[in-house]
Amino acid sequence: MTTWFDESRLDDARVLEDRDGLLRPLAESGARVRREVTATAEVLGAAVARALEGNRPRAVVAAGPDSRLLRAVLEPWCPVPFVAWPGPGLPGWVGSLDLVVVLAPEGSDQGSASAVSEAARRGAQAVVACPPRSLVAEHAEGRWTTVLPVTTGDQLAAAVVTLDYLDRTHLGPRADAEEVATALDAVATACSPHRDLAVNPAKMLAIALADTSPVVWGGSVLAARAARRVAESLRRASGTTALAGDAEHLLPVLEATRPRDVFDDPFADGTAERRPLLLVLDDGTEEAWARQERTRLLAAASSRGIRTETVRCDGTATTEVARYASLVLHGRYAAAYLAIGLVEE
Repeated sequence: MTTWFDESRLDDARVLEDRDGLLRPLAESGARVRREVTATAEVLGAAVARALEGNRPRAVVAAGPDSRLLRAVLEPWCPVPFVAWPGPGLPGWVGSLDLVVVLAPEGSDQGSASAVSEAARRGAQAVVACPPRSLVAEHAEGRWTTVLPVTTGDQLAAAVVTLDYLDRTHLGPRADAEEVATALDAVATACSPHRDLAVNPAKMLAIALADTSPVVWGGSVLAARAARRVAESLRRASGTTALAGDAEHLLPVLEATRPRDVFDDPFADGTAERRPLLLVLDDGTEEAWARQERTRLLAAASSRGIRTETVRCDGTATTEVARYASLVLHGRYAAAYLAIGLVEE
């Protein structure tokens, strides 16, 4: 069985209609953020008021498998010590002076349930974003625990609600939920299946990614996190390799690539070589070290004749979370179109 990429499928109305189940959830990303913000507004307001009446926590612990996203946002900003604890349970030192934050949008994760239960047992403050009737919610019963009742199963939407709480309690950066939703809507409009190849950046990116082994890089902490999420989506869509990492980890991959020879016939022996493609996620970071890493990656790609593509944030996104959301959704649209264009024979 062979697999090849048919770009005509990306503008075929019948094919796109058949894959509506893949594309519609992407288009509804902004709506899910608004829905969760509205659904949790009353509980969130009460939790913020209660938190502002007390003392600032000694430390913030983000627990559970989704803690890495919170770490990417909070580490540079949190005014108290911050720890991400993706494994089950909690660090041994966590107690009544600390705040435990858990993202569990599905509500069924055993590790998150263990962390929430441990926080309640130790008397720590806890804010848990999870479905109100779920395994995690059952373990979240405690005097100092607040459950933010999210219901869409969307990790980003749950994170936005939680970050809004941390922003309003002066423990994190500004998290404008409406701006995040607007940024997601802008990507959904630009990458809509109803826009043809000539004006659709996600379809054009999918064509560029076909028959390559993507190497995905983001300069800032959040862009690097977005790169990992995009690489995951590309791997699921194509069933082939897609790497994401720091420049020091990606440079050897680029430098080990054989320089392109314009006289090579890639089909001479019946097989085509899958060359890397450098995909840069640009969230507007202007730090010197990020520019230096980008320059090194681009130089290595150029010296080997490796194609480079760049995804940039919508110019209206000013918060870090909105820029992150924009990059991830753009990458997921490209992955979806890559999956749609692949044909097995």
